[in-house]
Amino acid sequence: MRMAIAERLSRYKEFATFLAKYGRAEFVTDPDSTPHESSSEDNAQADEFARDVESLGPTFIKLGQLLSTRAELLPPAYTVALARLQDAVEPFSYPEVVEIVERELRVRLSKAFVAFEETPIAAASLGQVHRAVLRSGRDVAVKIQRPQVREQVLRDLDTLDDLAALIERFSSVARSLDVPRVLEEFRRTMLRELDYQQEARNMVSLSHQLRDFERIIVPLPVDDYTSPRVLTMDYIAGTNITKVGPVEWTEIDGSGLASDLFRAYLHQILVDGLFHADPHPGNVLLTPDGRLALVDLGMMGRLSVSVQEQLFRLMLAIADGRGDEAAGVVISLGERLEGFEDPPMRRMVSAPPARRRRRARSRARARGRSRSATSPRRAPGRAGPAPRRRRSPAPAS
Repeated sequence: MRMAIAERLSRYKEFATFLAKYGRAEFVTDPDSTPHESSSEDNAQADEFARDVESLGPTFIKLGQLLSTRAELLPPAYTVALARLQDAVEPFSYPEVVEIVERELRVRLSKAFVAFEETPIAAASLGQVHRAVLRSGRDVAVKIQRPQVREQVLRDLDTLDDLAALIERFSSVARSLDVPRVLEEFRRTMLRELDYQQEARNMVSLSHQLRDFERIIVPLPVDDYTSPRVLTMDYIAGTNITKVGPVEWTEIDGSGLASDLFRAYLHQILVDGLFHADPHPGNVLLTPDGRLALVDLGMMGRLSVSVQEQLFRLMLAIADGRGDEAAGVVISLGERLEGFEDPPMRRMVSAPPARRRRRARSRARARGRSRSATSPRRAPGRAGPAPRRRRSPAPAS
């Protein structure tokens, strides 16, 4: 009991230190002020931020992965730094892999597989993937959940719940998001993603949904070699789309593949109401025969018919340039929190993107002039405090 309390207090300290370091950073407190181009200083700070996220463990790595795809929330340097968390996490040892597989499948590794590569082909926040061959000769990929990761994720989620009020205190953005409800949804999502048998069912469902898209494939599971913590599936050779070289892109129909992928997601969202909810670049592979493979299907989203209809109306309004109608649909899809004002929201959604960017740059320049006017001037020849740098995180307490 004492050890559990000590571990929890230690976790509080780690997270509080992270909040103190980044909670007042400009990209957190005022995301609209961040420029579209990054300096070397920005890149260094972003790399440090990504390392700190990774050091907090799998729950926060997963949050970092999600944030890496949200260019509207973070500056480019930070999304790029967090993107490496998509497929560049430190793997766990092969003896641990063998122990987990044999315990979960209740069979010796050598009895189930004629070949099993010791080096993982991918390592992520919750598990890692090894290539193998079944006794039947079927090439497979075996995903193994990290040791004790479920227990650690549950502890971290409890810690985040306890600190929700502190998170909202540090960030005006967080206050507008209803953090407790966001964390509850994140808890449900994480627990589903930790159940590999659920992911196997997702693979079967999505493969069926996309059966008419010839250039998009989804691996199928091997049920007899799958458990809540081990998932055996078809091995699909491929390259992460962010790592495909320029020469290789000239040899394939890139625009056609992009169109197919776009139509596939429209089909998932508007027709089936069940969609792959974690489509970051690390989960999309380009196969040697020029197709796209969707992998890592632990996170799926479901939409009601009414929400599907609203999204369809939104798309039509955007396509026709009816900004006010688009704004109305966006407002109806959300929940009006205290302090919400309808007219500013409609103006923001209705404004052309170029105008929104100009307004953001104008606000950033105005803030810069305000800071310059209030900064103390140094006397010639005398050392003084260094000027405050943009987006520099506050020092850890």
